[in-house]
Amino acid sequence: MFNSLTGTVTEKSSQRLCLDTHGIEWEISVPESADGTFPAIGEKAKVYTWLQHTEAAMALYGFADAESRSLFFELLKVDGVGPKAALKIMGSVSPAELSAILDKEDLSALQKVPGVGKKTAAKMLLQLKGKLSFAPAPAAKSEGAAFPAQYQDVATGLVSMGYDRKLVEQALATLAKSLSKAPAFSSLDAKGQEDMLFRSALVELAQ
Repeated sequence: MFNSLTGTVTEKSSQRLCLDTHGIEWEISVPESADGTFPAIGEKAKVYTWLQHTEAAMALYGFADAESRSLFFELLKVDGVGPKAALKIMGSVSPAELSAILDKEDLSALQKVPGVGKKTAAKMLLQLKGKLSFAPAPAAKSEGAAFPAQYQDVATGLVSMGYDRKLVEQALATLAKSLSKAPAFSSLDAKGQEDMLFRSALVELAQ
């Protein structure tokens, strides 16, 4: 399945984006807050996508970056949250704000998010607490090491194994900084670097 679409923006509204790719125009549902993150009509845009295919219909969902799409996937894991509800949540609260609310276990604040009731808020807290992080990890920041965005897939893989996202990003930031100085790491291609970083992070997180 395709990972993203790159083309010319032909239409744009708060929850809808149309993209022309060599004569094929795609209608894409986007979070309301994403309107300002996509280029203007007539300009080129890259949209990270997810296709929902059911017996009744097909729908294409789009995001300005891979991180936003990862949040969308995490929300879909919550029982009772479908694609439209996930977009509504993302359009009402920023990823960083949602992460902070979950970390604080602030159910009352979570229930104020449009589309999130009492039961859904409890399920979100149970499913997502500790798995979302969209700000630099404090420890990594104090060491001058920022989380390397190119290793987002490595972080996602580790989080799927049950590790806390903040701890994962902290470990990856520190390891990427130290490994970058090693010739054995620098000589590898992107996939090889990801594999080495993944194995090193497993050792670090297991301690």
